[in-house]
Amino acid sequence: FGLLIAARVLMAAGNSMGQSVGTAMAVAVFPPEERGTAIGSQTTAVAIGGASGPMVGGLVLQVLPWEALFWMVQIPIAIAFISGYFLLTEERLGQPRDAERPPFDYLGATISVIAISIFVVVVNNPLAMSWTSPLLLGGFAAVAVLFAGFVPWELRHRAPMVELRMFADRVFSMASLARFLGFLGATVTILMAPIYLISLRGMDTAAAGAVLFLGFVGMGVAAQATGRLSDRFGPRRFALGGYVIMMTTALSFSFLTSATPLWLVAPLLLVNGVGMGTWNVPNNTMIIGAVPVSRLGVVGALTNLTRNVGNVVGQAVAAGVVVAVMAGQGFDIPLSEVRETAGASAAFFDGWQAAYWMAAFFMGIALLCTVFAPGGRRGSRER
Repeated sequence: FGLLIAARVLMAAGNSMGQSVGTAMAVAVFPPEERGTAIGSQTTAVAIGGASGPMVGGLVLQVLPWEALFWMVQIPIAIAFISGYFLLTEERLGQPRDAERPPFDYLGATISVIAISIFVVVVNNPLAMSWTSPLLLGGFAAVAVLFAGFVPWELRHRAPMVELRMFADRVFSMASLARFLGFLGATVTILMAPIYLISLRGMDTAAAGAVLFLGFVGMGVAAQATGRLSDRFGPRRFALGGYVIMMTTALSFSFLTSATPLWLVAPLLLVNGVGMGTWNVPNNTMIIGAVPVSRLGVVGALTNLTRNVGNVVGQAVAAGVVVAVMAGQGFDIPLSEVRETAGASAAFFDGWQAAYWMAAFFMGIALLCTVFAPGGRRGSRER
């Protein structure tokens, strides 16, 4: 088990590097007036990967053990590595290395890694310990102390890992906060939809993957479309529209039951994916458009960090809400056993409804943040 966890940490580190640099490279090769198209294309690729993964994984698990997935994933990784090595040259990217490299912020990187790791471990186990537990309180205190030391260090460093002064720009700060809140709400469906389909509806993993596929299709199509449209008409109006769609689908999800026809559930997942793609790309365009080109790599890492932390916190909070509601009604059982336990389904859907109301609330706050972001620029500042 320890080896599995260590391997997953290593995989996540490599994935994070690819995502962060990938955003910077995609944006760098397009002119400022086509940045939305660049980000939309990248998001569509993410959606295609996200759609194919559950479907292929579900089919593989029908005939092979779960360990086979870790062998099969090496195939696309190898293809991506070889293709990237030969195609992503400095000449193609148009960004030769600087003759003078600024010093790397080792201390800032170390502090941030430790703080984020502690935070993720603490929030990822919301009901594993009491809120008054010394371990839980100590974890939050450690994160606060590390953050208090991180901020002044980053402000003094000549080449900080995170340029905190970027947050003085209201477009950047409001769009970043909206991004965090958006993923905080969107991840409720990422967590709860598979549980609903498999544990509550009794679907096998392959069939559930096919239904969930619709959400990724909607996301991919919307991301490509809104990326191009935001280049022409500006990103903010599309981000606002996306948040409205996500609020609507969250409230709609809250009324689902185990008897809801799948022909209603499937289109709802599709529309939810459309909403996700509609706000995600314009929001990213607003953030990147508020910073100089020289900061694209840092901002790419920051937008991915915002997404990942939002996902982790959102899943922890959603799971905590559902489990807490069920426990309050006398059902302290794993979510996988809800269908087989008499009376547990009603308690689950009470928690489900509360989780989706919470998701709609987060989307509403993200909508307000975008309203107060002044306009949003169509391209990165060339400075």
